Amino acid sequence: MLKKITDFLAGIPMTIVGGLFLILSLCISLAGRTFPVDPAWISVVICGIPLLYLAIWRLICNKGIARISSALLISIAMVAAIAINDLFAAGEVAFIMALGAILEDKTTERAQKGLKKLISLVPRSARRIKDGHEEQIPLEEVQVDDIIRILPGESIPVDGIIIAGITSIDQSVMTGESLPVDKSLGDEVFSGTMNLYGSIDIKAQKVGKDSSLEQLIRLVQEANEKKAPIQRIADRWASWLVPAALLIAILAYAFTGNIVKAVTVLVVFCPCALVLATPTAIMAAIGQATKKGVIIKSGDALEKMGKVDTIAFDKTGTLTYGKPVVSDVVILDPSYSSTEFISIICAVERRSEHPLAKALLIQQTASSPKEASSFMMEAGKGVRATVEGKTVLCGNARLLHEAGISLEGSEEAMNMLIGEGKAIMIAAIDGKVTGLVGFSDELRKESRTMISRLSALDMRGVLLTGDNSRTAKHIASSLGLTEIRSDLLPLQKASVIDELRSEGRTVAMIGDGVNDALALKSADVGIAMGAIGSDIAIEAADIALMGDDISKIPYLKRLSNATVSTIRLSISLSLCINAIAIILSLLGLLTPTTGALVHNAGSVFVVMIAALLYDRKFDD
Repeated sequence: MLKKITDFLAGIPMTIVGGLFLILSLCISLAGRTFPVDPAWISVVICGIPLLYLAIWRLICNKGIARISSALLISIAMVAAIAINDLFAAGEVAFIMALGAILEDKTTERAQKGLKKLISLVPRSARRIKDGHEEQIPLEEVQVDDIIRILPGESIPVDGIIIAGITSIDQSVMTGESLPVDKSLGDEVFSGTMNLYGSIDIKAQKVGKDSSLEQLIRLVQEANEKKAPIQRIADRWASWLVPAALLIAILAYAFTGNIVKAVTVLVVFCPCALVLATPTAIMAAIGQATKKGVIIKSGDALEKMGKVDTIAFDKTGTLTYGKPVVSDVVILDPSYSSTEFISIICAVERRSEHPLAKALLIQQTASSPKEASSFMMEAGKGVRATVEGKTVLCGNARLLHEAGISLEGSEEAMNMLIGEGKAIMIAAIDGKVTGLVGFSDELRKESRTMISRLSALDMRGVLLTGDNSRTAKHIASSLGLTEIRSDLLPLQKASVIDELRSEGRTVAMIGDGVNDALALKSADVGIAMGAIGSDIAIEAADIALMGDDISKIPYLKRLSNATVSTIRLSISLSLCINAIAIILSLLGLLTPTTGALVHNAGSVFVVMIAALLYDRKFDD
């Protein structure tokens, strides 16, 4: 009940009411009027009760030095001011504390909706084959070694091994790979991934909480729970502020016998400017970033980003656009022109739903479209059709081998494309390999410049990808990255992040997919690509680039550095003002009321300094 009351009083509406009554009290005092009841009492009750509750709760529940907080010092000053009937001073310190707490809370809210969306990827049921019969059962009833059938377009419910069928699997949810992966007998499949084409039967290997997607969900939950917010700056200083304030106040009373001086010392010692230093600077920086299309979810992220020295990059959808594009067309049969070759294979692929076919048709528009007949798709291999009486096969090496077509003469070109990490479509016309089409995940235009600018800021870059090592090396070489980790699953990405942190590095992770969620949570700072990134990645991250403009990363680093510097400047200024106010209090030149106004001026300066961040120009 008491907690509900304090939460209500600490809310924005009641804090505003407390501030209005405090202003009314000051106006009455300056006008030389008196009221039967000082309006400042309302401010003391509204802002002071939550403050006292917090100070007492920390004294009882916290351990060690954490018992001493800024709330305790301000509570002591408030009670002392009430004791000498200086209600304005008591209300003022309580109000400033309440205002600072609200500002800080507003900068540290973080949504958790993404975890629910991650959970929604798990199918609710599975199609089990038992004694030759097919039955639909709840996912919870699937046991290890059960035979599960997955039809085209369905999510895979459990981890398993393919025992029948050939297909292509979209496993970007787990690995981040931009292209579907062909799967056949004996290949492993993961829960939550999508079966695209052929019907397959799998033998369940990991079910329930042991499945890959369930493990990912659980680890994201655990990482989120472990990632505690940074302790408020005022509370870090309170461990010595409280003893120092009490000691100086006691000595002031002991040597002067003047209780007003002692109370004034307590009032001016209150860390109100410290309370405001962090949240105001962070709010200004967040406002500045928002104008640039960078959404920063918490003050913790800004403070940590200022300390980051290593940035780990996901590849697909982050450094690249995440969609395959035609990169090479290699003609191996000189009797065909490039135009005629493209026209023939486009006629065949026009009826295919494979992502490579779509990429080909988007970029290669034949001037004279041809028509295909006798179209047939072989899942995990490719397609075949007849075009103007010619038998045309388009697909992978397995399709051509099974058709008895030799790849002799094409190995050198194929090896070159594979060495560059590209996917290959092999085309054969009337039993002879005619040409190759290479596909790659196109690099973002700004990626190389961004990495170069980060290097100028003494930042180290690491590429983390689920792609194979050849693809990873080719991409890294194009970007100027030297540190590469490839063939990574989500748990392995998070392990690499932990490994980097164990080396003493402060790590930021940039990613866009579900498979990056755990790594984003594990890093000191998680940055998600907001426009095309998955909702889960965005919710798991601390920062989102809403325009998918990765060139904003150097800007974000400079903004974070400036924010940390502004906070340190504000703290230094507030401590200097407090020191001067203490001296004036001991000399009897300040009373609790005037002392409150003087140290309140420090709070105003802090807010003004922070506000400069909002319009500061940073070189993008």
